[in-house]
Amino acid sequence: MVWQMLIAIGILASAVLAIISKRLLVSAIWLALTSALTALMIYLLGAPQIAVIELSVGAGLVTVLFVFAINIAGEEPIEIRSLVSKPVAWVLLVVAAGLAIYMLLPTLGLVPTTSPDIATASILWNQRYLDILLQIAIFFSGVLGVLGLLSDGKPRVAGEEEEQHAA
Repeated sequence: MVWQMLIAIGILASAVLAIISKRLLVSAIWLALTSALTALMIYLLGAPQIAVIELSVGAGLVTVLFVFAINIAGEEPIEIRSLVSKPVAWVLLVVAAGLAIYMLLPTLGLVPTTSPDIATASILWNQRYLDILLQIAIFFSGVLGVLGLLSDGKPRVAGEEEEQHAA
């Protein structure tokens, strides 16, 4: 219980640092730490397969793609107005915090808990074949995306160039 609380505090701290960081590369590293701590939390909650997917995709593939995209695009600040106004953002933050507290109340013993249906828990936590297939698909799409970014494009045939100039 103490470890889970410390990990949850670490997740929140690294997520906030990822948001408030001024440099994009530093934000990407904080986001990777957030994902790694989330994977650790999921592992401690008893879902090692999902933890591996979160660690490999969230902390691995997504971080590599972010760093690659930041290196290509550069870190020049762009002045873009937020799509969500500050009052709406604060309301959403309060709702999220309220839901988190509501979900923590049973673990603190302040409200009675009910036991989950064993068949549902077995399906959710033990039969993870679909997750493995999803992870394979995400890896392939990530690799294909990076290869598409690195490619020079389709080479032109000499006859096609003359046809395009004539048109």
